[in-house]
Amino acid sequence: MNMPQLLILLLTILVHASVAFPTDRRAQPDKHASWDDVNILAHGLLQLGQGLKEHVDKNKAQMRDVNAKLKAFNRTVAELERKQQEQDEALKARSKEVEEETERVRLAAELAEEVRARVEEVKTQSEDIHTRMDRLEEKVDEVLKEPTLVSNYSDRTGVSFIQRLVAAQNRRIDQLVEKIKQQQDKLEKQNLHLQTLQTKVAHKRVKSHRRRDEETALRGATEELSRDASGLARDCHDLFERGQRASGVYKIQPQSSGPFNVLCEMTSEGGWTVIQKRQDGSKNFNQLWESYKKGFGNLNGEFWLGLENIHSLSKQGQYVLQVELSDWAGEQQQREARYPFQLEGEEKKFALHLEQTSSSGAQENIMTTAEPGLPFSTADRDNDLAADVNCAELLSGGWWFSSCGESNLNGRYPRRPSALRRQRSRRQEMFWSSTKGQSHSVKATLLKIAPATIKQ
Repeated sequence: MNMPQLLILLLTILVHASVAFPTDRRAQPDKHASWDDVNILAHGLLQLGQGLKEHVDKNKAQMRDVNAKLKAFNRTVAELERKQQEQDEALKARSKEVEEETERVRLAAELAEEVRARVEEVKTQSEDIHTRMDRLEEKVDEVLKEPTLVSNYSDRTGVSFIQRLVAAQNRRIDQLVEKIKQQQDKLEKQNLHLQTLQTKVAHKRVKSHRRRDEETALRGATEELSRDASGLARDCHDLFERGQRASGVYKIQPQSSGPFNVLCEMTSEGGWTVIQKRQDGSKNFNQLWESYKKGFGNLNGEFWLGLENIHSLSKQGQYVLQVELSDWAGEQQQREARYPFQLEGEEKKFALHLEQTSSSGAQENIMTTAEPGLPFSTADRDNDLAADVNCAELLSGGWWFSSCGESNLNGRYPRRPSALRRQRSRRQEMFWSSTKGQSHSVKATLLKIAPATIKQ
């Protein structure tokens, strides 16, 4: 019963009580009966008032509880708003840091490009000086071979003057070569610094978007499970066996691996999965460990497929590696070698296992096979077998180095052949060594793998 109903009831009882009082003193016989009725009504009124008081106290207690809960709810809402504001501020700060890092990387890239241009200019000047010196030496030889000319010239200036001139030119050339070497060292350091900055920026971007990527991955988990039996081929030879005969870029999915794109070369004997291709120097192969691990470049141009992807292919069974080279000697002579091939995972530093066979070329040492299980090495992961030098840092690029002298098909691409190039600069480029110890410069390379069951 609510408060208005209680008030109406109380008024009704008061009206009945007023009616029950005697209005005429002559009605003496009913006096005592009327007072009894009044007592009863008064007792009822007391009970009613007590009930009203208890009801009011109960409502007050409930109102206090409601007020307390409302205050707690307001505090919780305020705390959530504060946390949301802090998260928004942190996200803005992180985005600003990423933008600043990106700007620094851009400036570093511009600086590296400028240094590279200056180095190329100095190289060109050095080659011109070498050419002039060769011509001068030829002229001196001609003069020395003619006694009459020598005697006449000796009368005027003396042969010793020519010798001093040649010595001065040699000293100047040596100074220029030293400057070129210093510029190259600076350029290498700038490239390493630039790659480090790029790696940091990539990590920060990954962290800033990790939460979004995880949500996307969770939403797509069911779809991935349903596509697990999507019918993707395990490698390019699997595509060949399914009837595919056109070379090009395809998506494959090796066993226990995610899908990724590869360049397939379809031949009459089967399908080959290309893991490295170099043809024009459009891609810089002087990369660090993470880049060689994940892969880099363009499948329609120059690229490295990635050690993780190569390992996921190799662990499916027995594979063979075919190496195809085109060098600068003669009329771009083609060389090929084929090896039984296996690549370990990152826990074993992507160690390479090759076997020398009769089909791999008895007179050539394109790929080192003397030491089984050679680990992969880069400038920031020195895993080679040379104790006193980092072969990747010395020769450029990443490779399975035993020492620093066998081969390096991931070295710097030679811009143009020149007989005047020094031995050291030539060794920093792509090269392979024959069993006779001769070092050969390389113009184009192609490394591809296929199951060992492919037709020989």
